[in-house]
Amino acid sequence: MDALEQLPIPLLEWFRDNARRLPWRDDPTPYHVWLSEIMLQQTRVAAVLDYYKRFLEEAPDIAALAALSEERLLKLWQGLGYYSRARNLQKAARLIVEEYGGAFPSDFQSVRALLGVGDYTAGAVCSIAFGQAVPAVDGNVLRVYARITGDAGDISTPQMKKKVTQAVARVIPTGAPGAFNQALMELGATVCLPNGTPLCERCPAKGFCAALAQGRTAELPVKAPKKARRVEQRTVWLIFWGDRVALRRRPERGLLAGLWEFPNELGEGFLPEQWGAAARSGQYAGQAKHIFTHIEWHMALRTAQAETNQLPDGWVWASAAELEEKYAVPNAFDGALRLAKERLNGGT
Repeated sequence: MDALEQLPIPLLEWFRDNARRLPWRDDPTPYHVWLSEIMLQQTRVAAVLDYYKRFLEEAPDIAALAALSEERLLKLWQGLGYYSRARNLQKAARLIVEEYGGAFPSDFQSVRALLGVGDYTAGAVCSIAFGQAVPAVDGNVLRVYARITGDAGDISTPQMKKKVTQAVARVIPTGAPGAFNQALMELGATVCLPNGTPLCERCPAKGFCAALAQGRTAELPVKAPKKARRVEQRTVWLIFWGDRVALRRRPERGLLAGLWEFPNELGEGFLPEQWGAAARSGQYAGQAKHIFTHIEWHMALRTAQAETNQLPDGWVWASAAELEEKYAVPNAFDGALRLAKERLNGGT
């Protein structure tokens, strides 16, 4: 019996005693599992909990999600990042309403065909919500597999992911596929850690883990280094008119598509007048930084006082309340947003 074949029973016993209490686990309907998995892509569990609760208050089911305005959808998603996830979620919800009468499809291929759903998410929904014995392989599972089996393959390659998916499919217990998949992910998230020293003494696989036996836990998994991010120097302007600040909508395609932003441009010499916004010369207000997957923005924040309330097309004046409730400003502009709210709420 190889190491992976020894895993199911001790892993499920460990999960029974150590699983975190999470709202989508308490009520694992297909919609809840799907929504949580989309939110959890590139995002930590702790950061998702409040968003998940707030989102379900306004979109308690698939039909309600399909009916949300895009403005409200993006506002509910504000701060989670990767906004294409929210748009794809809603497009898939509308398809489910139109083609399935609002009932979530139950077979793997139909779930996999939904916009924004890959093999992992389809596997999670089908195993957890429908009890189907299909694997759900994410980064946590890849890491657990590499360490337990001692496999030095590059986990960033499609070939390795396919290999792991096939290996997990061979050992997944048909009587508890959802619990098994969640247990694998939980083990990777809380014990077989990605950064720092794994907590091997707490691991149900410590008696047959190859990496632990061979002293290779720091070497595994193997993952090719990412390419260096491109750094962009940008100037971000906070232009005020009375108790409002100027926002503009980003283009419908590309980075942060369709979201609201504080006007900004590459370089340091750009002035509001070059956008057609009449404003007295501004003041330096600090620095901010935001890291995207492939780009890093280094931002100089500047404030200016508008001389008229006339704005270019696609711009709006936003009050403090509208910044809070209406306009979705991505977290790339968190520093500027805090500054704007302080100013509009009577700060210095």
